[in-house]
Amino acid sequence: MKKLMVVLLVLLVPGGLLRGERPQDPPVGGRQDHLLAQIAKATADVQTLASDFIQERHLDLLENVLISKGRFYYKKENRLRWELTEPVLAGFAVNGDKARRWRGPSGPTQTFEVHSVPFIKVFADQVLAWARADFAQLRRRYRITVLGEAPADLELVPVYAQEQKYLDHLRIVFAPDASHVRSVEVYEIGGDFTRVCFSNTIINEPLRDALFD
Repeated sequence: MKKLMVVLLVLLVPGGLLRGERPQDPPVGGRQDHLLAQIAKATADVQTLASDFIQERHLDLLENVLISKGRFYYKKENRLRWELTEPVLAGFAVNGDKARRWRGPSGPTQTFEVHSVPFIKVFADQVLAWARADFAQLRRRYRITVLGEAPADLELVPVYAQEQKYLDHLRIVFAPDASHVRSVEVYEIGGDFTRVCFSNTIINEPLRDALFD
């Protein structure tokens, strides 16, 4: 489970690219920089996000796709809530350096420092980086290729050997106005992949602070 969480959002369009069929990276400073600057501008005024999501887990060993559903909340700069509603109730909330996680409608709740649970910290850092369009941070960890511009469609290949052991590449597709991520595909070494699709996204609606405590 921990490996899956790290792979998911190291954690968001059907059909990934086949290995060996990816286009060459465009030169830095060309259309890539222009597109990333457009995304950063579109997200600059986003103070909150609330969205439903469906997660599809595709495994070579299983004929059926594993489906789970949930809800995602973000509040600028560093507050995040990620909760599964089907088939189980579970999730976590991050508020700065503090975090809480739970399982079940009345199960135990654990409060802790974010850095003490590495896979949650990685998950939160990645989601927050995409919500803020922090491409300076992302470029330190991934080689970014533009696959499409309308909507923005990016492929990210890890540059660090540790991530390359389990992660082949990510594919990120933004909404038409580039204000938020519409879908994420995570391709693992070996062929398994996970797709997370976001829907019913609401931007800049007031969110209760209690969601993140």
